[in-house]
Amino acid sequence: MTDIRLLVLDIDGTIAGISNEISPSVIEAIQAVQEKGIQVAIATGRMYRSALRFHQAINSPLPLLAYNGAWIQNPLTREIHRQLNVPIQAALELLEHFEQPEWRSRVGVHFYSNDCLYVREINADTEGYSRRSGVEPIAVGDLRILLQHPITKVLALADTPQLIPQIAASLKARYTPEQLYLTQSSELFFETIHPQANKGSGVRFLAEGFLGLKPENVMAIGDNFNDLEMLEYAGLGIAMGDAPNAVKEVAQWVAPNVEAEGVAAAIQRFLL
Repeated sequence: MTDIRLLVLDIDGTIAGISNEISPSVIEAIQAVQEKGIQVAIATGRMYRSALRFHQAINSPLPLLAYNGAWIQNPLTREIHRQLNVPIQAALELLEHFEQPEWRSRVGVHFYSNDCLYVREINADTEGYSRRSGVEPIAVGDLRILLQHPITKVLALADTPQLIPQIAASLKARYTPEQLYLTQSSELFFETIHPQANKGSGVRFLAEGFLGLKPENVMAIGDNFNDLEMLEYAGLGIAMGDAPNAVKEVAQWVAPNVEAEGVAAAIQRFLL
């Protein structure tokens, strides 16, 4: 694997676990990789401003891939290379879908517009999300008032993990991959973005369009379904130890989980 020239890392469940910080051992491993001339980037489902501190912690000069690749921006130049939004009609349909009686009391809906988070109301689940993301949600009551603005992502926050398969099935029966990109990013989060946006296309842009590299020059590490496309794209895809089986199946190697500092183990095995 001496031909790897770009390492792409997910955040939650990959470089950040319970502590919501990158451990010193992982930081040290990333710095060792950079000293060898290998570029390191972040690709995350998080908002751009929520992910920014992790991007700064690894001291990357590359654009940051946020919102699962729907928003790509270089923090150093502030240039936005990509900003793909959910079609307005689809955003309205998603909102109406989750406002049905069977869903409304069990699913929190998050609208992301211009890198701000909008919710119907502030509740315990939203407060938990806010603490981890470091972003203060804006309660607006009726999210329809946001539809005159670009919606980068619609997130359904389920009250239990058991509800996610039902959410996924209901939306996948309604929308094709050409209409919307649908993905699960955690045990409670189901996300919807523009159909041309995913981490795979984002990493392709970064590797081929920005750095002039090929897939075989890329190593990517992730832990959930929203990482599938980038693990499939990368010449070397690594899944974290507690990733779902479907994610592990597309990976070339399975690392220890985030609390066991799996990223450091993967870097040591393949890049140092």
